[in-house]
Amino acid sequence: MKKWIDRVKNLKKEQLMILLLCGVLLLVIAVPTEDSSRSQKASEVQAESGTQSETAEDVSVSRTRQLERQLKSILSKVEGIGKTEVMLTIKSGGKRIVEKDLEQSQGKEENQEENAAAVSDQASSSENTVYQRDAQGNERPYVTEELAPEIEGVLVIAQGAGNASVAAEITEAVMALFGVEAHKIKVMKME
Repeated sequence: MKKWIDRVKNLKKEQLMILLLCGVLLLVIAVPTEDSSRSQKASEVQAESGTQSETAEDVSVSRTRQLERQLKSILSKVEGIGKTEVMLTIKSGGKRIVEKDLEQSQGKEENQEENAAAVSDQASSSENTVYQRDAQGNERPYVTEELAPEIEGVLVIAQGAGNASVAAEITEAVMALFGVEAHKIKVMKME
């Protein structure tokens, strides 16, 4: 430590000034400014919103695949149906309903022109999305309800589908599970 102090004492004034300016420059670079932190937060929000839309689409596809697997599994356990393959088409990928704060206000405004006075009622409202923070401090919209994908059509290929009563049972099962009309369900015999 004494060696460093002795070296600093032996430096010329010009060298001390350069050393001091370098230290100040490092401090200025190290301290974040408010604008740069805001732009960083804005880019994080944009990246997160892109990730959320991709995630919503991925969730919809994975949910559809899960429904296909469940239907295939359950149908293959029924006597007379045998081995099955299932395909679902969806009309919409489901929906997430987020919580919103609704603020309403009413006020009266008086206008006085010459001898006539007019009173008008004004009402205004505004909606703000409610956000929740996760453990890392990221904000995400608070989802109150998540609707399942809306199924548009179902194709079932089964070994026992050649039998009319088995095909009818498959159609009735799909109608009961997904609320799909009979004309949107196709049951075919597997080769």
